[in-house]
Amino acid sequence: MTRIKRAYIARRRRTKMHLFASSFRGAHSRLTRTIIQQKIRALVSSHRDREKQKRNFRRLWITRINAVIRERGVLYSYNKLLHDLYKSKLLLNRKILSQIAISNRNCLYMISNEIKKTEVNCKEYAELV
Repeated sequence: MTRIKRAYIARRRRTKMHLFASSFRGAHSRLTRTIIQQKIRALVSSHRDREKQKRNFRRLWITRINAVIRERGVLYSYNKLLHDLYKSKLLLNRKILSQIAISNRNCLYMISNEIKKTEVNCKEYAELV
């Protein structure tokens, strides 16, 4: 059987890896074996941190909403506000609520007042029936 020389294919594969690791420092961007290890580590970290990023943003949105609610004294806590939102069938997620809280606080207060009105109306209706 004849011997197959892999020089072209191997070089192409290593070049791809070198391009991936071009921004790394020191041996992590020069030595092939170290580049492979760093590439695996980088891909694992990016996969893990995509999930972590979702968690962190959700925490940020909750903190923003809670801060705005408590600042004005809307007679709400965060969990009570969200419970009443779902009960009154207003479909606003945390991201949208936090954007409203930052950009237009009066709008958030109007939403909370609407929730209170519907809550009072529901109680009155329940008493009548």
